[in-house]
Amino acid sequence: MNKVLFFATTIVALAACNSSDTKVETIEKQKVATIVDGKNYTVDASSTVTWTGSKPTGKHSGTFSVKDGSFIVKDNNLVGGKFTIDINSLSNQDLATDTTMKAKLEGHLKSSDFFDVAKYPTATFEITEIQASTDTTKKDVTHTIKGNLTLKDSTKNISIPARVTIDAATLTATADFSIDRTLWGMSYKGPNNPQDWVISKEVALKLNLTATAK
Repeated sequence: MNKVLFFATTIVALAACNSSDTKVETIEKQKVATIVDGKNYTVDASSTVTWTGSKPTGKHSGTFSVKDGSFIVKDNNLVGGKFTIDINSLSNQDLATDTTMKAKLEGHLKSSDFFDVAKYPTATFEITEIQASTDTTKKDVTHTIKGNLTLKDSTKNISIPARVTIDAATLTATADFSIDRTLWGMSYKGPNNPQDWVISKEVALKLNLTATAK
């Protein structure tokens, strides 16, 4: 095996080790159903999205804040909704004690190399379908929430395994999954650049959303 092929094979194998078992199904953008009635729950400012990106030598994690959003509930069931993620709020957590490297990483991720927040300051998720989970082995999953995720200038439909709880005053939704960043055009210096190969395509995301009835 020549050196170039060996290098490429090694990188692919190492990146695969960082992939998540919770990678979601991703398809083309789907139509959003029109909801004519229901009870509105407004997403609280305390809601967050946690991210983790990895490479063979380690990983980095942090958070985004949720800018706004709302969910619609009918007969105590979630039937629709949408929320907006403030990409410009990206914050790293694991480098908190190294302020120089923390600022450098945050600046790099916000640059045109990745999120390009100057051009795309927000991302959105809009529900297209909700299915009650029938898998009794997954105690933390009550529903599969399908929705259009718009990130940068791309929109794809993803199926998120989530835990949803609803009462008269509050709705909570939590989820733990991963997406392939390259499907939204996020490739460092291009999809065929060796510098992008060493970064795992899979980005782990955790949703922690709370909404209050209005």
